[in-house]
Amino acid sequence: MTFDWTNALLMGLVVIGNVLFFVGVFNRGHGAGLGKIGLRCIHWAHNLGIFAGNLAWLVLAGLTGPRLLWGGSWRDLSIWLRVYAIVCGSALVLWLINLVLRKLTPRPRQIVGRTVERRDLESELTQPARGAGPYRFMQSVPGNEFLHLEIVRLELLLPRLPPALDGLTIVHLSDLHLIGNVGLPYFQRLFEIARSLSGDVAVCTGDVIDDMELVDWLDPTFGILQAPLGSFFILGNHDWQWGDPATTRNRLATLGWRDAAAGCTQVEHHGATLAIAGDERPWMGAEPDWSATPSDAFRLLLSHTPDNFGLARRNRVDLMLAGHTHGGQVRLPFIGPVYSPSWHGVRFASGTFWTDPTLMHVSQGIAGRHPWRWNCLPELAHITLRAGPPESTATVSR
Repeated sequence: MTFDWTNALLMGLVVIGNVLFFVGVFNRGHGAGLGKIGLRCIHWAHNLGIFAGNLAWLVLAGLTGPRLLWGGSWRDLSIWLRVYAIVCGSALVLWLINLVLRKLTPRPRQIVGRTVERRDLESELTQPARGAGPYRFMQSVPGNEFLHLEIVRLELLLPRLPPALDGLTIVHLSDLHLIGNVGLPYFQRLFEIARSLSGDVAVCTGDVIDDMELVDWLDPTFGILQAPLGSFFILGNHDWQWGDPATTRNRLATLGWRDAAAGCTQVEHHGATLAIAGDERPWMGAEPDWSATPSDAFRLLLSHTPDNFGLARRNRVDLMLAGHTHGGQVRLPFIGPVYSPSWHGVRFASGTFWTDPTLMHVSQGIAGRHPWRWNCLPELAHITLRAGPPESTATVSR
């Protein structure tokens, strides 16, 4: 009996489908607002599903039973193995369809300008940028770009922006994950650059601290970034799971930052109203209350996860800024990100998205619990708002 290469290829496709299925479970589990125990169960399901599932498939279908690898017939598979193969094959087909759709989707017409400046901050610093955090072994992964920075300058055309707010600028950063893997000098340099961008408004969309022993790092970082119209923050799932939300909120407040999740703030500028609110769900807080917002106000929502995009649209939010997904941290050639903690998988991993009446920008974040980035640099965004006519179609950039 000779080795059957055709069956080996087909079995390999089932293996790929298995991986994609459990990656999907992992992504959506991390978007569900679960606590540490729930996430641990998701991790075990992911790991066991991929390794044990594929090993069982190889042994029960390829080496024993119908012995597909040695010319056996697929018709001899047991009902359970048939169901398994169908589920994995369906996962692969759906993934391919979504990949093609993402590649064919044009970027939003609301993006009228976009430039990117890439810098290696580690080479700019005289002090060590690498920390001694719990996952420091990942710092040595070849090609790791976790100490680089991508400064994204966006010019966005927004249909409901009052003419008086034309030219308003926002500095957006997200997901600092202060845990010690990235040293304080890196973050100090990051905030110096953010300050030099001279935004009218500064915002941070969550996941500030993973280790509360580093709370004093907030002073030389957040403490130096003050915007003329205000600096606003929300917290994220890591602040909830690993940190102390009350302490973090109080410390940021003493540094002049406003808690956008505490309620809707109305900022008057040149006779127009900018309404800013925050949404930390599904981990903390409640739905933002826009009831007191003037009908002609420009609505800016800070949301930790992009999964709140639908709610933002229902509340007629004009611009939503989010983080949480880190852009996937690793982006494969052509394929892009694979892991993205969202109910939508990698659809909103990073970039700019439009579905009437809301434009959303999702940051790639600054850091993470795991200091590993490849083809997905930490992001600091400078956004310029422009008043303009409405556009159409739901689109994504990148």
